[in-house]
Amino acid sequence: MNRPDSSVRNRLLLGLAAAAAGVTPVAQAADTTDSVVVTGTRSRDRTVLSSASPIDVLYADDLRRAAGPEGNLAAALQTLLPSFNFPRQSNSGAADHVRAAQLRGMSPDQVLVLVNGKRRHVSAVVNVESKTGKGTNPVDFNALPLNAVKRVEVLRDGAGAQYGSDAIAGVINIILDDAREGGEAVATAGGYSTRFAPTDERLTDGAGGELQLKQGWRLGDGFVRAGAELSRRQATNRAGADEVPFFEEPTPDNLALQGRRNYAAGDPQADKLGLWLNGALPLAGGQEAYAFGTWTRRDSVGAAYFRYPDSSANPDRFYPDGYRPETTGRSDDLALTAGVRGPLVGWEADASLAYGRNDFDFGVRRSLNASLGAASPTRFDLGGYRFDQWVANLDLSRPLNLGLAQPATLAVGAEWRREGFRSSAGDAASTAIGPVIAPPGAQAGPGLSPADTADTSRRIVGVYADLSADVSKQLFAEAAARYDHYSDAGGAGTGKLSARYAFTPALALRGAASTSFRAPSLAQEAFSFTTSNYGDGGVLSQVRTLPVGSAAAQALGARDLKPERSRNFSLGLTAQPAAGVSVTLDVYRIDVKDRITLSERFSSAALSSLLASQYGLLNVDGVNFFTNAVDTRTQGADLVGQWQGKAAGGDLQLSAAISASRTRIQRTEGLPAQLTALGASGGLVGLEEANTLTSSSPRQRHVFTAQWTGGAYGGLLRATRHGKTTRVFDFGDGFTPTQTYGATWQLDAEVEWRPTKAWALALGGVNITNRYPDRSIADIAYFGNLPYDVLSPVGFNGAYWYARARYTF
Repeated sequence: MNRPDSSVRNRLLLGLAAAAAGVTPVAQAADTTDSVVVTGTRSRDRTVLSSASPIDVLYADDLRRAAGPEGNLAAALQTLLPSFNFPRQSNSGAADHVRAAQLRGMSPDQVLVLVNGKRRHVSAVVNVESKTGKGTNPVDFNALPLNAVKRVEVLRDGAGAQYGSDAIAGVINIILDDAREGGEAVATAGGYSTRFAPTDERLTDGAGGELQLKQGWRLGDGFVRAGAELSRRQATNRAGADEVPFFEEPTPDNLALQGRRNYAAGDPQADKLGLWLNGALPLAGGQEAYAFGTWTRRDSVGAAYFRYPDSSANPDRFYPDGYRPETTGRSDDLALTAGVRGPLVGWEADASLAYGRNDFDFGVRRSLNASLGAASPTRFDLGGYRFDQWVANLDLSRPLNLGLAQPATLAVGAEWRREGFRSSAGDAASTAIGPVIAPPGAQAGPGLSPADTADTSRRIVGVYADLSADVSKQLFAEAAARYDHYSDAGGAGTGKLSARYAFTPALALRGAASTSFRAPSLAQEAFSFTTSNYGDGGVLSQVRTLPVGSAAAQALGARDLKPERSRNFSLGLTAQPAAGVSVTLDVYRIDVKDRITLSERFSSAALSSLLASQYGLLNVDGVNFFTNAVDTRTQGADLVGQWQGKAAGGDLQLSAAISASRTRIQRTEGLPAQLTALGASGGLVGLEEANTLTSSSPRQRHVFTAQWTGGAYGGLLRATRHGKTTRVFDFGDGFTPTQTYGATWQLDAEVEWRPTKAWALALGGVNITNRYPDRSIADIAYFGNLPYDVLSPVGFNGAYWYARARYTF
């Protein structure tokens, strides 16, 4: 067992102290209630409180302070938005490298992400080994440089009629920095220092930092703003003492590993470089040309399960002391948009063309193909994935005189998209079946075989119309309708009605009713992969995800995927009872029909025999595939309050944001007759997948924040309550370990000092009281190796400390 190096901790603390001797004081968070929003409405005068749907607005300074150990946008959103969930993953295959985020407890691919109002592309890889986001390929928030963001607008309401597919849970619109001059440089460094109870150690790891640069230039009446972001983070490890699984041979070499930390559980090692630009240039006739783009490369190293010296995965003692494979991921993410906007024959027009692409290369190192014996390599390419997207938009809007006190706003538009998904095979050794009688294929793989690769595309055409108006001094109303046609999934029509009625200038009622939809992603239709996952009795086994259109899946009763369809209802109150005070309360219900999810894992001797004899799928212990087998209902409420005033010679802001939601399954499909005949039992969606949909993410999260600014100093204190989560495993034969992890409080703090107008220095900590989730029970802790589950948003790394320096010019 490696003992922690106390000198590393001492150097970290000395670095923090040195930084304090020398970044903007903690600026009072902007009062967003009067901010004009551009998300969720085509009107140009709606604010957070006067909008007909709930909208959160977050600014760059708040996001920077909330980014925490990971230093990325999604981590900041989770800190600031109770309805946003971005849990860590570990020992989860590709999910270690591309994490998924949730809004309002829905699936990660049920939230639409925009950048400057334009649709963002999704990631190329499907997460099939994670818990949160299992079976989805959502937008990779980590591919968006944090210092590129001016503000984020989060629409917490269904918006399929306004934006098209994916907007079931809501819309996140990321507005890029457009300052026309000046710049800044920000450097952040930090690491974990924690008392780890399972092994009674003081651990110091996860050290890392970021360097962010950006600059703006005027171009006449136009501008260009560009920036770069470089980060490096070391891995963390919170694995426990190994008890050695009962199903491993009790040989002296295996038993000698008892009590050691053989596994890894924690954050992956990650290196990232991001570049971005945003610009606009006036044209003759009053129009404006604009362009923006981002590019990110991220290399990461994740963890896989340990292989013992005398296991079948190490037949020739290739690794005398056993080995723990490490998964590797390289993600290249590119997005470019260009367009022209301005007046056009009585309309305000915006025509744009966007291209987005994500490439993900998956591999494994410190591994071997046991069937190749001594001839096996130790590093493998497991395959590559690409998703690319072209989007052309034409949006038109104009005032419309309907005889009301003020003109209404009419907006119409059209969108054309072309999406493509392609996968490439891993190297030959990653799938080879060698002469040694041992598990074939790369351990922690195997790779993607040529027969499992895919190359598919589709085209989508959509049109919409939107009409909004102040019907009276008290009543604002908006109606939207949209129709989209997918070349592979058919057509879908959606609509939305929303309204806001002001009883007084300080009190208003708002509500909306809408329908939305989400077409199955190309990757969900064509994805195929084999993973090492828990099988019968909790033993690691090979589980293969079959494409729904494949002959093997069809023979097991799989059916072609169809779009999810939803009905959204929301009702809320907004109030400003006194100067500096605002309160909003919104309740909602989201019904989703034909929800897309992975089926349960099915295994039997007859099934394995059929796959091998009829379809050439050898050494497969279990299978699953995507299905529309579930209808769900999500109900919840969001309460947000804010107070601003003077205190202790400075400005004080207090805020509380409380979110609660619950998802229930309304319908599930029974098992196809084909699977029943092969000895499978249960339903298409069983205990584990039902747990993923309903109770694996927190039902409640509450965030309480206090910020104070006075002169050159400022401070922030934030308390977050993460609600309970539940983990369910189904290991077969009625063995279903289940545990509910209790609610956990997290305390974050930061102090900031501005010695000059240009310089600002900050010291802070995340989870400064070193809170951990509940310990996992023995049946879930995997023989002592995984003492904490990944489900809790508080994570299981302990306290994190950081220093930040910021120079503006």
